[in-house]
Amino acid sequence: MEDNNGLDGDLNANVRCQRTGDPKLDKAVQHWLAWDRNQWTRAQVESLVGAGRVDDLSRRLCSRMSFGTAGLRAPMGAGFNRINDLTVIQSTQGLYSYLCRYFADFSSRGVVVGFDTRGQEESGCSSHRLAKLTAAVLLSRDVPVHLFSSFVPTPYVPYAVKKLRAAAGVMITASHNPKEDNGYKVYWCNGAQIASPHDKEILRCIEEQLEPWSASCWDVGLVDRCSLRTDPLTQINSCYMDELASLCFHRDLNSSSPLKFVHSSFHGVGHAFVQQAFRVFGFPPPIAVPEQKDPDPNFSSVRCPNPEEGESVLELSLLLAERENARVVLATDPDADRLAVAEKSDGCGWKVFTGNEMAALLGWWMFFTWKENHPEPADARSIYMLATTVSSKILQAFARIEGFHFEETLPGFKWIGNRIHELSKTGSRVIFSFEESIGFLCGDTVLDKDGVSSAAVVAEMAAYLHNKNLSLSQQLHNIYQTYGYHVSQTSYVVCNDPPTIQRIFSRIRNFDGSGSYPKTCGGVQIVHVRDVTTGYDSSQPDLRSVLPVSRSSHMITFTLKNGVVATLRTSGTEPKIKYYTEFCAAPGQSEVSTLEEELRKVTTALVDEFLEPEKNSLIRRLV
Repeated sequence: MEDNNGLDGDLNANVRCQRTGDPKLDKAVQHWLAWDRNQWTRAQVESLVGAGRVDDLSRRLCSRMSFGTAGLRAPMGAGFNRINDLTVIQSTQGLYSYLCRYFADFSSRGVVVGFDTRGQEESGCSSHRLAKLTAAVLLSRDVPVHLFSSFVPTPYVPYAVKKLRAAAGVMITASHNPKEDNGYKVYWCNGAQIASPHDKEILRCIEEQLEPWSASCWDVGLVDRCSLRTDPLTQINSCYMDELASLCFHRDLNSSSPLKFVHSSFHGVGHAFVQQAFRVFGFPPPIAVPEQKDPDPNFSSVRCPNPEEGESVLELSLLLAERENARVVLATDPDADRLAVAEKSDGCGWKVFTGNEMAALLGWWMFFTWKENHPEPADARSIYMLATTVSSKILQAFARIEGFHFEETLPGFKWIGNRIHELSKTGSRVIFSFEESIGFLCGDTVLDKDGVSSAAVVAEMAAYLHNKNLSLSQQLHNIYQTYGYHVSQTSYVVCNDPPTIQRIFSRIRNFDGSGSYPKTCGGVQIVHVRDVTTGYDSSQPDLRSVLPVSRSSHMITFTLKNGVVATLRTSGTEPKIKYYTEFCAAPGQSEVSTLEEELRKVTTALVDEFLEPEKNSLIRRLV
């Protein structure tokens, strides 16, 4: 063990004097005060001890973060289950140890590190500082680090991992989470987010050596002094924009289009990168929302920095678009990996597209442009589209008619990214992927959702359609006429009590006796049940789910006799139970109001029958 400034296993006298009355908690407090060198977070723990705040201390110090669908993500502040200097150092030590065991050439491949614009004065945390600490841990062990010199979109990190042949990548971001949160997102050497077994093995390595190795781990200045640190920003940005051009098919039309676009970066990283992407596609830069184009860790102009919330958080964008006579609004979330789209409808106000609706448009566009560039007798069987299982089945309807392959994955782009990598090894190509929470990937250059490239592709699609006297909304209607209407609803309930969540799903799994799932929902027969938490699927001959078993969260899908598919699942990043329902109609069936009414009935019954028995512990909130 390297020098730890005298903070050995016995701890020092000042640390030992702190007592809470709980031996386990006392030990956790002692470790924290022995190891933490951040004056703000250390003072937080000292203050809580002094005030006798045992419950708060226990919540902060007696559990650890685990890798969810988006890596490690938690509030910033003191505690082993929060994002702070110490937990980032511990996480990086564990990552280093695992990568050393896995890659014989780790010391030459190195790690990519990026960060967004988040920060918090009261805990001394910022994404930039945490990225420097991540780099410092690796540099202290003579590992090359490709640390971006400025904030970047999250997709730049997995792109750089592949381009630089790095062993792994780390992005410090909490994406669209509230300003109090931050995160630590890890990418594998293939450019996709880590999945099992890597996530569990990294966590095990973290827990094996929680004490910081040396004073060098805390030395943020090391990144400026060490020759093993390189800055990939210029190279990666140039390569990314060069490859982005492969998604542009109508540059001349773009340059002459009269359409105007407004873009909001939601106080995050997206402004300059979306402006540049538009220029690559031949467009003039979109009109930026001035109050939201510059980084602001307080997200001061929005109640939450999540463009998925729709019209209520797009208010400034829509007002600017009205003033500028712009017909399309694009909004990237703070780390620019997701994209919201709204369109001005003649006489009908603004249409804010759901993630499923936007995926129908982008899926159609990506296949349309593929066919344009692969004339007959091109074989569509060589291409794929992917979607997460809680997303719309519209791509499946495309595939059924057009002859390409469609596959579902578990929720989270880590599953999509890793599946794209697997398919690429067989010579297949994935031309479009999405998840319903406005996460889109056009092409396969990046193995994660990408709001920057998606913004440029949407602009080109809108310009092409405008040239044909069609709006995005009109084309969406055309798509549904051809492939069948797909009417969906997504919402959630908030539950901050894990035992209550456990009771809800246990009740569903034992609804009509032990091991018996519900037979009906809203009076409609349930014909199939799939439970990926347990691996059960009644539609399969062996009753085993084709999707991987995922015991870290709950997810149950019901297929009803009337054609509705409904899913209940717990969030990997927030205290929510999410529910997703969709009515998939046959082509030519145009009674949309009937479909919507049937879907509303099932959705209401899903909540009333399966969630409402615990309603006193839930706060319902419609999205």
